Amino acid sequence: MNYTAPKWLPGGNLQTIWPALYSRQHGSPPFTYQRERWTTPDGDFIDVDWRPGATDAPLIVNFHGLEGSSNSHYAQAFAKFSSEQGYGFVVPHFRGCSGEANRGPRAYHSGDFEEVGWILNRMRERHQGPIFAVGVSLGGNALLRWAEEMGHDARRVVSAVTAVSSPVDLYASGQAIGRGFNRLVYTRMFLNSMKPKALDKLKQYPGLFDGASLARARDLYAFDNIFTAPLHGFKNTQDYWTRASAKPHLNQIRIPTLVVNARNDPFVPAWCLPQQSEIGAWVTLWQPEEGGHVGFPQGSPPGHVRWLPGAVGRWLAAQVSPHIASQKETTTHG
Repeated sequence: MNYTAPKWLPGGNLQTIWPALYSRQHGSPPFTYQRERWTTPDGDFIDVDWRPGATDAPLIVNFHGLEGSSNSHYAQAFAKFSSEQGYGFVVPHFRGCSGEANRGPRAYHSGDFEEVGWILNRMRERHQGPIFAVGVSLGGNALLRWAEEMGHDARRVVSAVTAVSSPVDLYASGQAIGRGFNRLVYTRMFLNSMKPKALDKLKQYPGLFDGASLARARDLYAFDNIFTAPLHGFKNTQDYWTRASAKPHLNQIRIPTLVVNARNDPFVPAWCLPQQSEIGAWVTLWQPEEGGHVGFPQGSPPGHVRWLPGAVGRWLAAQVSPHIASQKETTTHG
């Protein structure tokens, strides 16, 4: 994976912020989707946005990041790539991220592999061709946790998995985003979106958590301690970040998996990235020096973000080769 950032966008913060706000995502008007509403096993719902392809063509399932959606710059870029390749493309929204509050007394979280599994199984039931699962940031960590839990059975559902800019060590990333510039910019941005949703949830379910404490939260550690962790079965933030992190279990994956992390990602410090000694034969690490957090811009100003979908898409397409699958099996069990 050879990626070089434009000289006019130096540093991880610029390579993160500029692509999200200003880079050309697709060179055409934003994609529109066909929306479906799925009832979840617990009686709630999620909204699923589709760009259909042929039933036997590959389907890319994109699990978005924290407070992301099908309109996120990376989702639009992957939609464009999929359209050009004749693939189907779909973004299943995590609960509360599709523009409408979910019904249940919960939201979503970084280790939500049960929800990921339910979604992917439904995709498998209705799609005949290969399925490629691509998770971005939070969605990538949750997707990796699913692959880890499933082991060999993951290959019955999808052909390959990719995680992009994912905080596979949640404690390290949580600490990084809570300091300095990151706290002033990124933490504030996320809390400005997440706090109102959480307080609306409190109106739905009075007494669900301490609203006054949540209103005072100034970082993700405090927010997760009051809201995310207890609502999703964790004791506290430390328990949540420890149990939900994908990094300690990467060697349990038994499906072709690509883990992409720029080493200058402001959210995911280079020192906490997985090393070759910590992964199995099924996992490929791409760790370019530049790229930021889900950035990877290219071109002259204002730049574009088409490089990432192209690089990931080519890797995914190569994994459907029977030769590669056989080679992986031999490497693992030989």
